[in-house]
Amino acid sequence: MSDQVDSTRLGTLLELIRREVEHGPLPSAQVAVAHDGRLVACETYGDARPDTRYVLQSVGRSIVAGAVWKLIGDGLLDVGERVAEIIPEFAPNGKAAVTVEQVLTHTAGFPFAPLGLSKALDREQRLAAFGRWRLDYPPGSRFQFHLTSSAWLIAEITERRTGLAFADYLRERITAPLGLSSIELGVPVERQPGSVAPMLATDRTDDTQEPDPWGPWYLSDPKVLAAGEPSHALVATAADVALYFQALFHSGLWKPEAVAEGIRIRFTDRPHGERIYGGGGGPRTSMGLFVTVAGPDAGSNLPSTGSPALFGSAGAAYQLGFMEPESGLSFACLCNGYPLAGYDHSPHGTRLITDIANLAAGLVGS
Repeated sequence: MSDQVDSTRLGTLLELIRREVEHGPLPSAQVAVAHDGRLVACETYGDARPDTRYVLQSVGRSIVAGAVWKLIGDGLLDVGERVAEIIPEFAPNGKAAVTVEQVLTHTAGFPFAPLGLSKALDREQRLAAFGRWRLDYPPGSRFQFHLTSSAWLIAEITERRTGLAFADYLRERITAPLGLSSIELGVPVERQPGSVAPMLATDRTDDTQEPDPWGPWYLSDPKVLAAGEPSHALVATAADVALYFQALFHSGLWKPEAVAEGIRIRFTDRPHGERIYGGGGGPRTSMGLFVTVAGPDAGSNLPSTGSPALFGSAGAAYQLGFMEPESGLSFACLCNGYPLAGYDHSPHGTRLITDIANLAAGLVGS
């Protein structure tokens, strides 16, 4: 088996993405491939520059996961702890039994717990909101993606254990030491133009059509992006996402046993909820600690051509970031085109993300 990136396969993958920008719906895209600790390829297509950053959506969960794994490796967090023991304000309404592991695996029981913009901007209001949240089902009894609620708890847990706000912890303890300067949470409104690719509709036929605000379009509001919801509002270049995955294994910043624990599969199940929120039918999803793992079924839009140990996250609408530990390959594809509905479940959209994922996972190997 070859241990190098296959240049012919790489060319096919890059050509596919280029054509989707030049002849398809995507206004711009950025793709990066890294292998064994170094960047192998990085290309930008369409109306963007090599240093343009993209809103990561769910791809950002893998970066948040890495921050949690570092806390675990540094002895600052145990996933068996109850959240209320760390954040007493969270305990009311039957939530005292919720564990950190349940939050990290989307089984905590409050998938749609609300947190509006004003509360997101103010820590005291966030803490008060945590207390008002109610359970939709008993903790640990159902797997359903907690789209934003879990990440706000992760941020507060990080602050309680380190004294740093999550954005500061990520920058000071991880991205700055690694030199991954494009990764940022809570980009101020005045710095977004020219730095972050704007979200653009791929299927608008006239100016009267409005996007669905309940999908990823909520992050098209500069104020919401600046508020810094951790698992979706991160921005970065594709190169830095791919290199972040490499750093988990090659930088020495993480203890190997903590990374191994982070990608260990806790369960394999079909997520509950509507398809537009990550639920519905399709292959089962395997969960590590705040990352999806390919496991036996390669659910949640992960590649089916990699090993069961492959992990990462797919993001709306056509984004993907993953690491293949067995081959040493990491990959990121980011774009700023979104259907008005927020997600593309059309035959073309499904084929596109499937083809990109499987071509990328097959770049190394026989």
